[in-house]
Amino acid sequence: MSTDEKREETAAQAEEEIKEENVGTVDEIIEEVKEETAEDKKEEKKRFGRKDKKAEEKEKEEKHAQEMAEANDRYLRLAAEYDNFRRRTQKEKDNRYNDGKTDTLIKFLPVYDNLARALGTPTEDEAYRKGVEMIMTAFTDTMTKLGIEKIESLGQTFDPTVHNAVMHVDDETKGENEIVEVFQEGFKIGEKIVRFAMVKVAN
Repeated sequence: MSTDEKREETAAQAEEEIKEENVGTVDEIIEEVKEETAEDKKEEKKRFGRKDKKAEEKEKEEKHAQEMAEANDRYLRLAAEYDNFRRRTQKEKDNRYNDGKTDTLIKFLPVYDNLARALGTPTEDEAYRKGVEMIMTAFTDTMTKLGIEKIESLGQTFDPTVHNAVMHVDDETKGENEIVEVFQEGFKIGEKIVRFAMVKVAN
């Protein structure tokens, strides 16, 4: 074999070895790429899995917060309804109580009027007068404790919402629409008129 032939054979063998090395290198690269791709997919799955879990937890928190807000709203509405019911019930109870006091007072007013007339009648029996005064004092104290008020009339300006004018007189010494005489006392419970005061009005 000549020298040139030996050189060509050596070159061919070297080229074949290089090809085999290159093929092996490509296979290794492909395998490495596959492994890297698999790792990337795993990492991506983990990352997206965590994200989905966080999103799910956030969604649960938002749902829980909404449920709490709805429950709180229902509670506030129920509390407001109960408060309105309590106030309405208390008002009805007070009205019934005042109505009862009014009905009772109306039945006792003739007694008051008789005591007032007895005190207005002149008498020389001081013991009798003192006894009537004590009864009248006890009567008026009891009415005061029950929240029953006498309507102020004598010397006051006539007020048609609480007074009933049955007489009129011209008197230059008195003011305009001044009440100069009370024929029958008037009473009220709070803002409710039990009986109008029967009065005489000047000018």
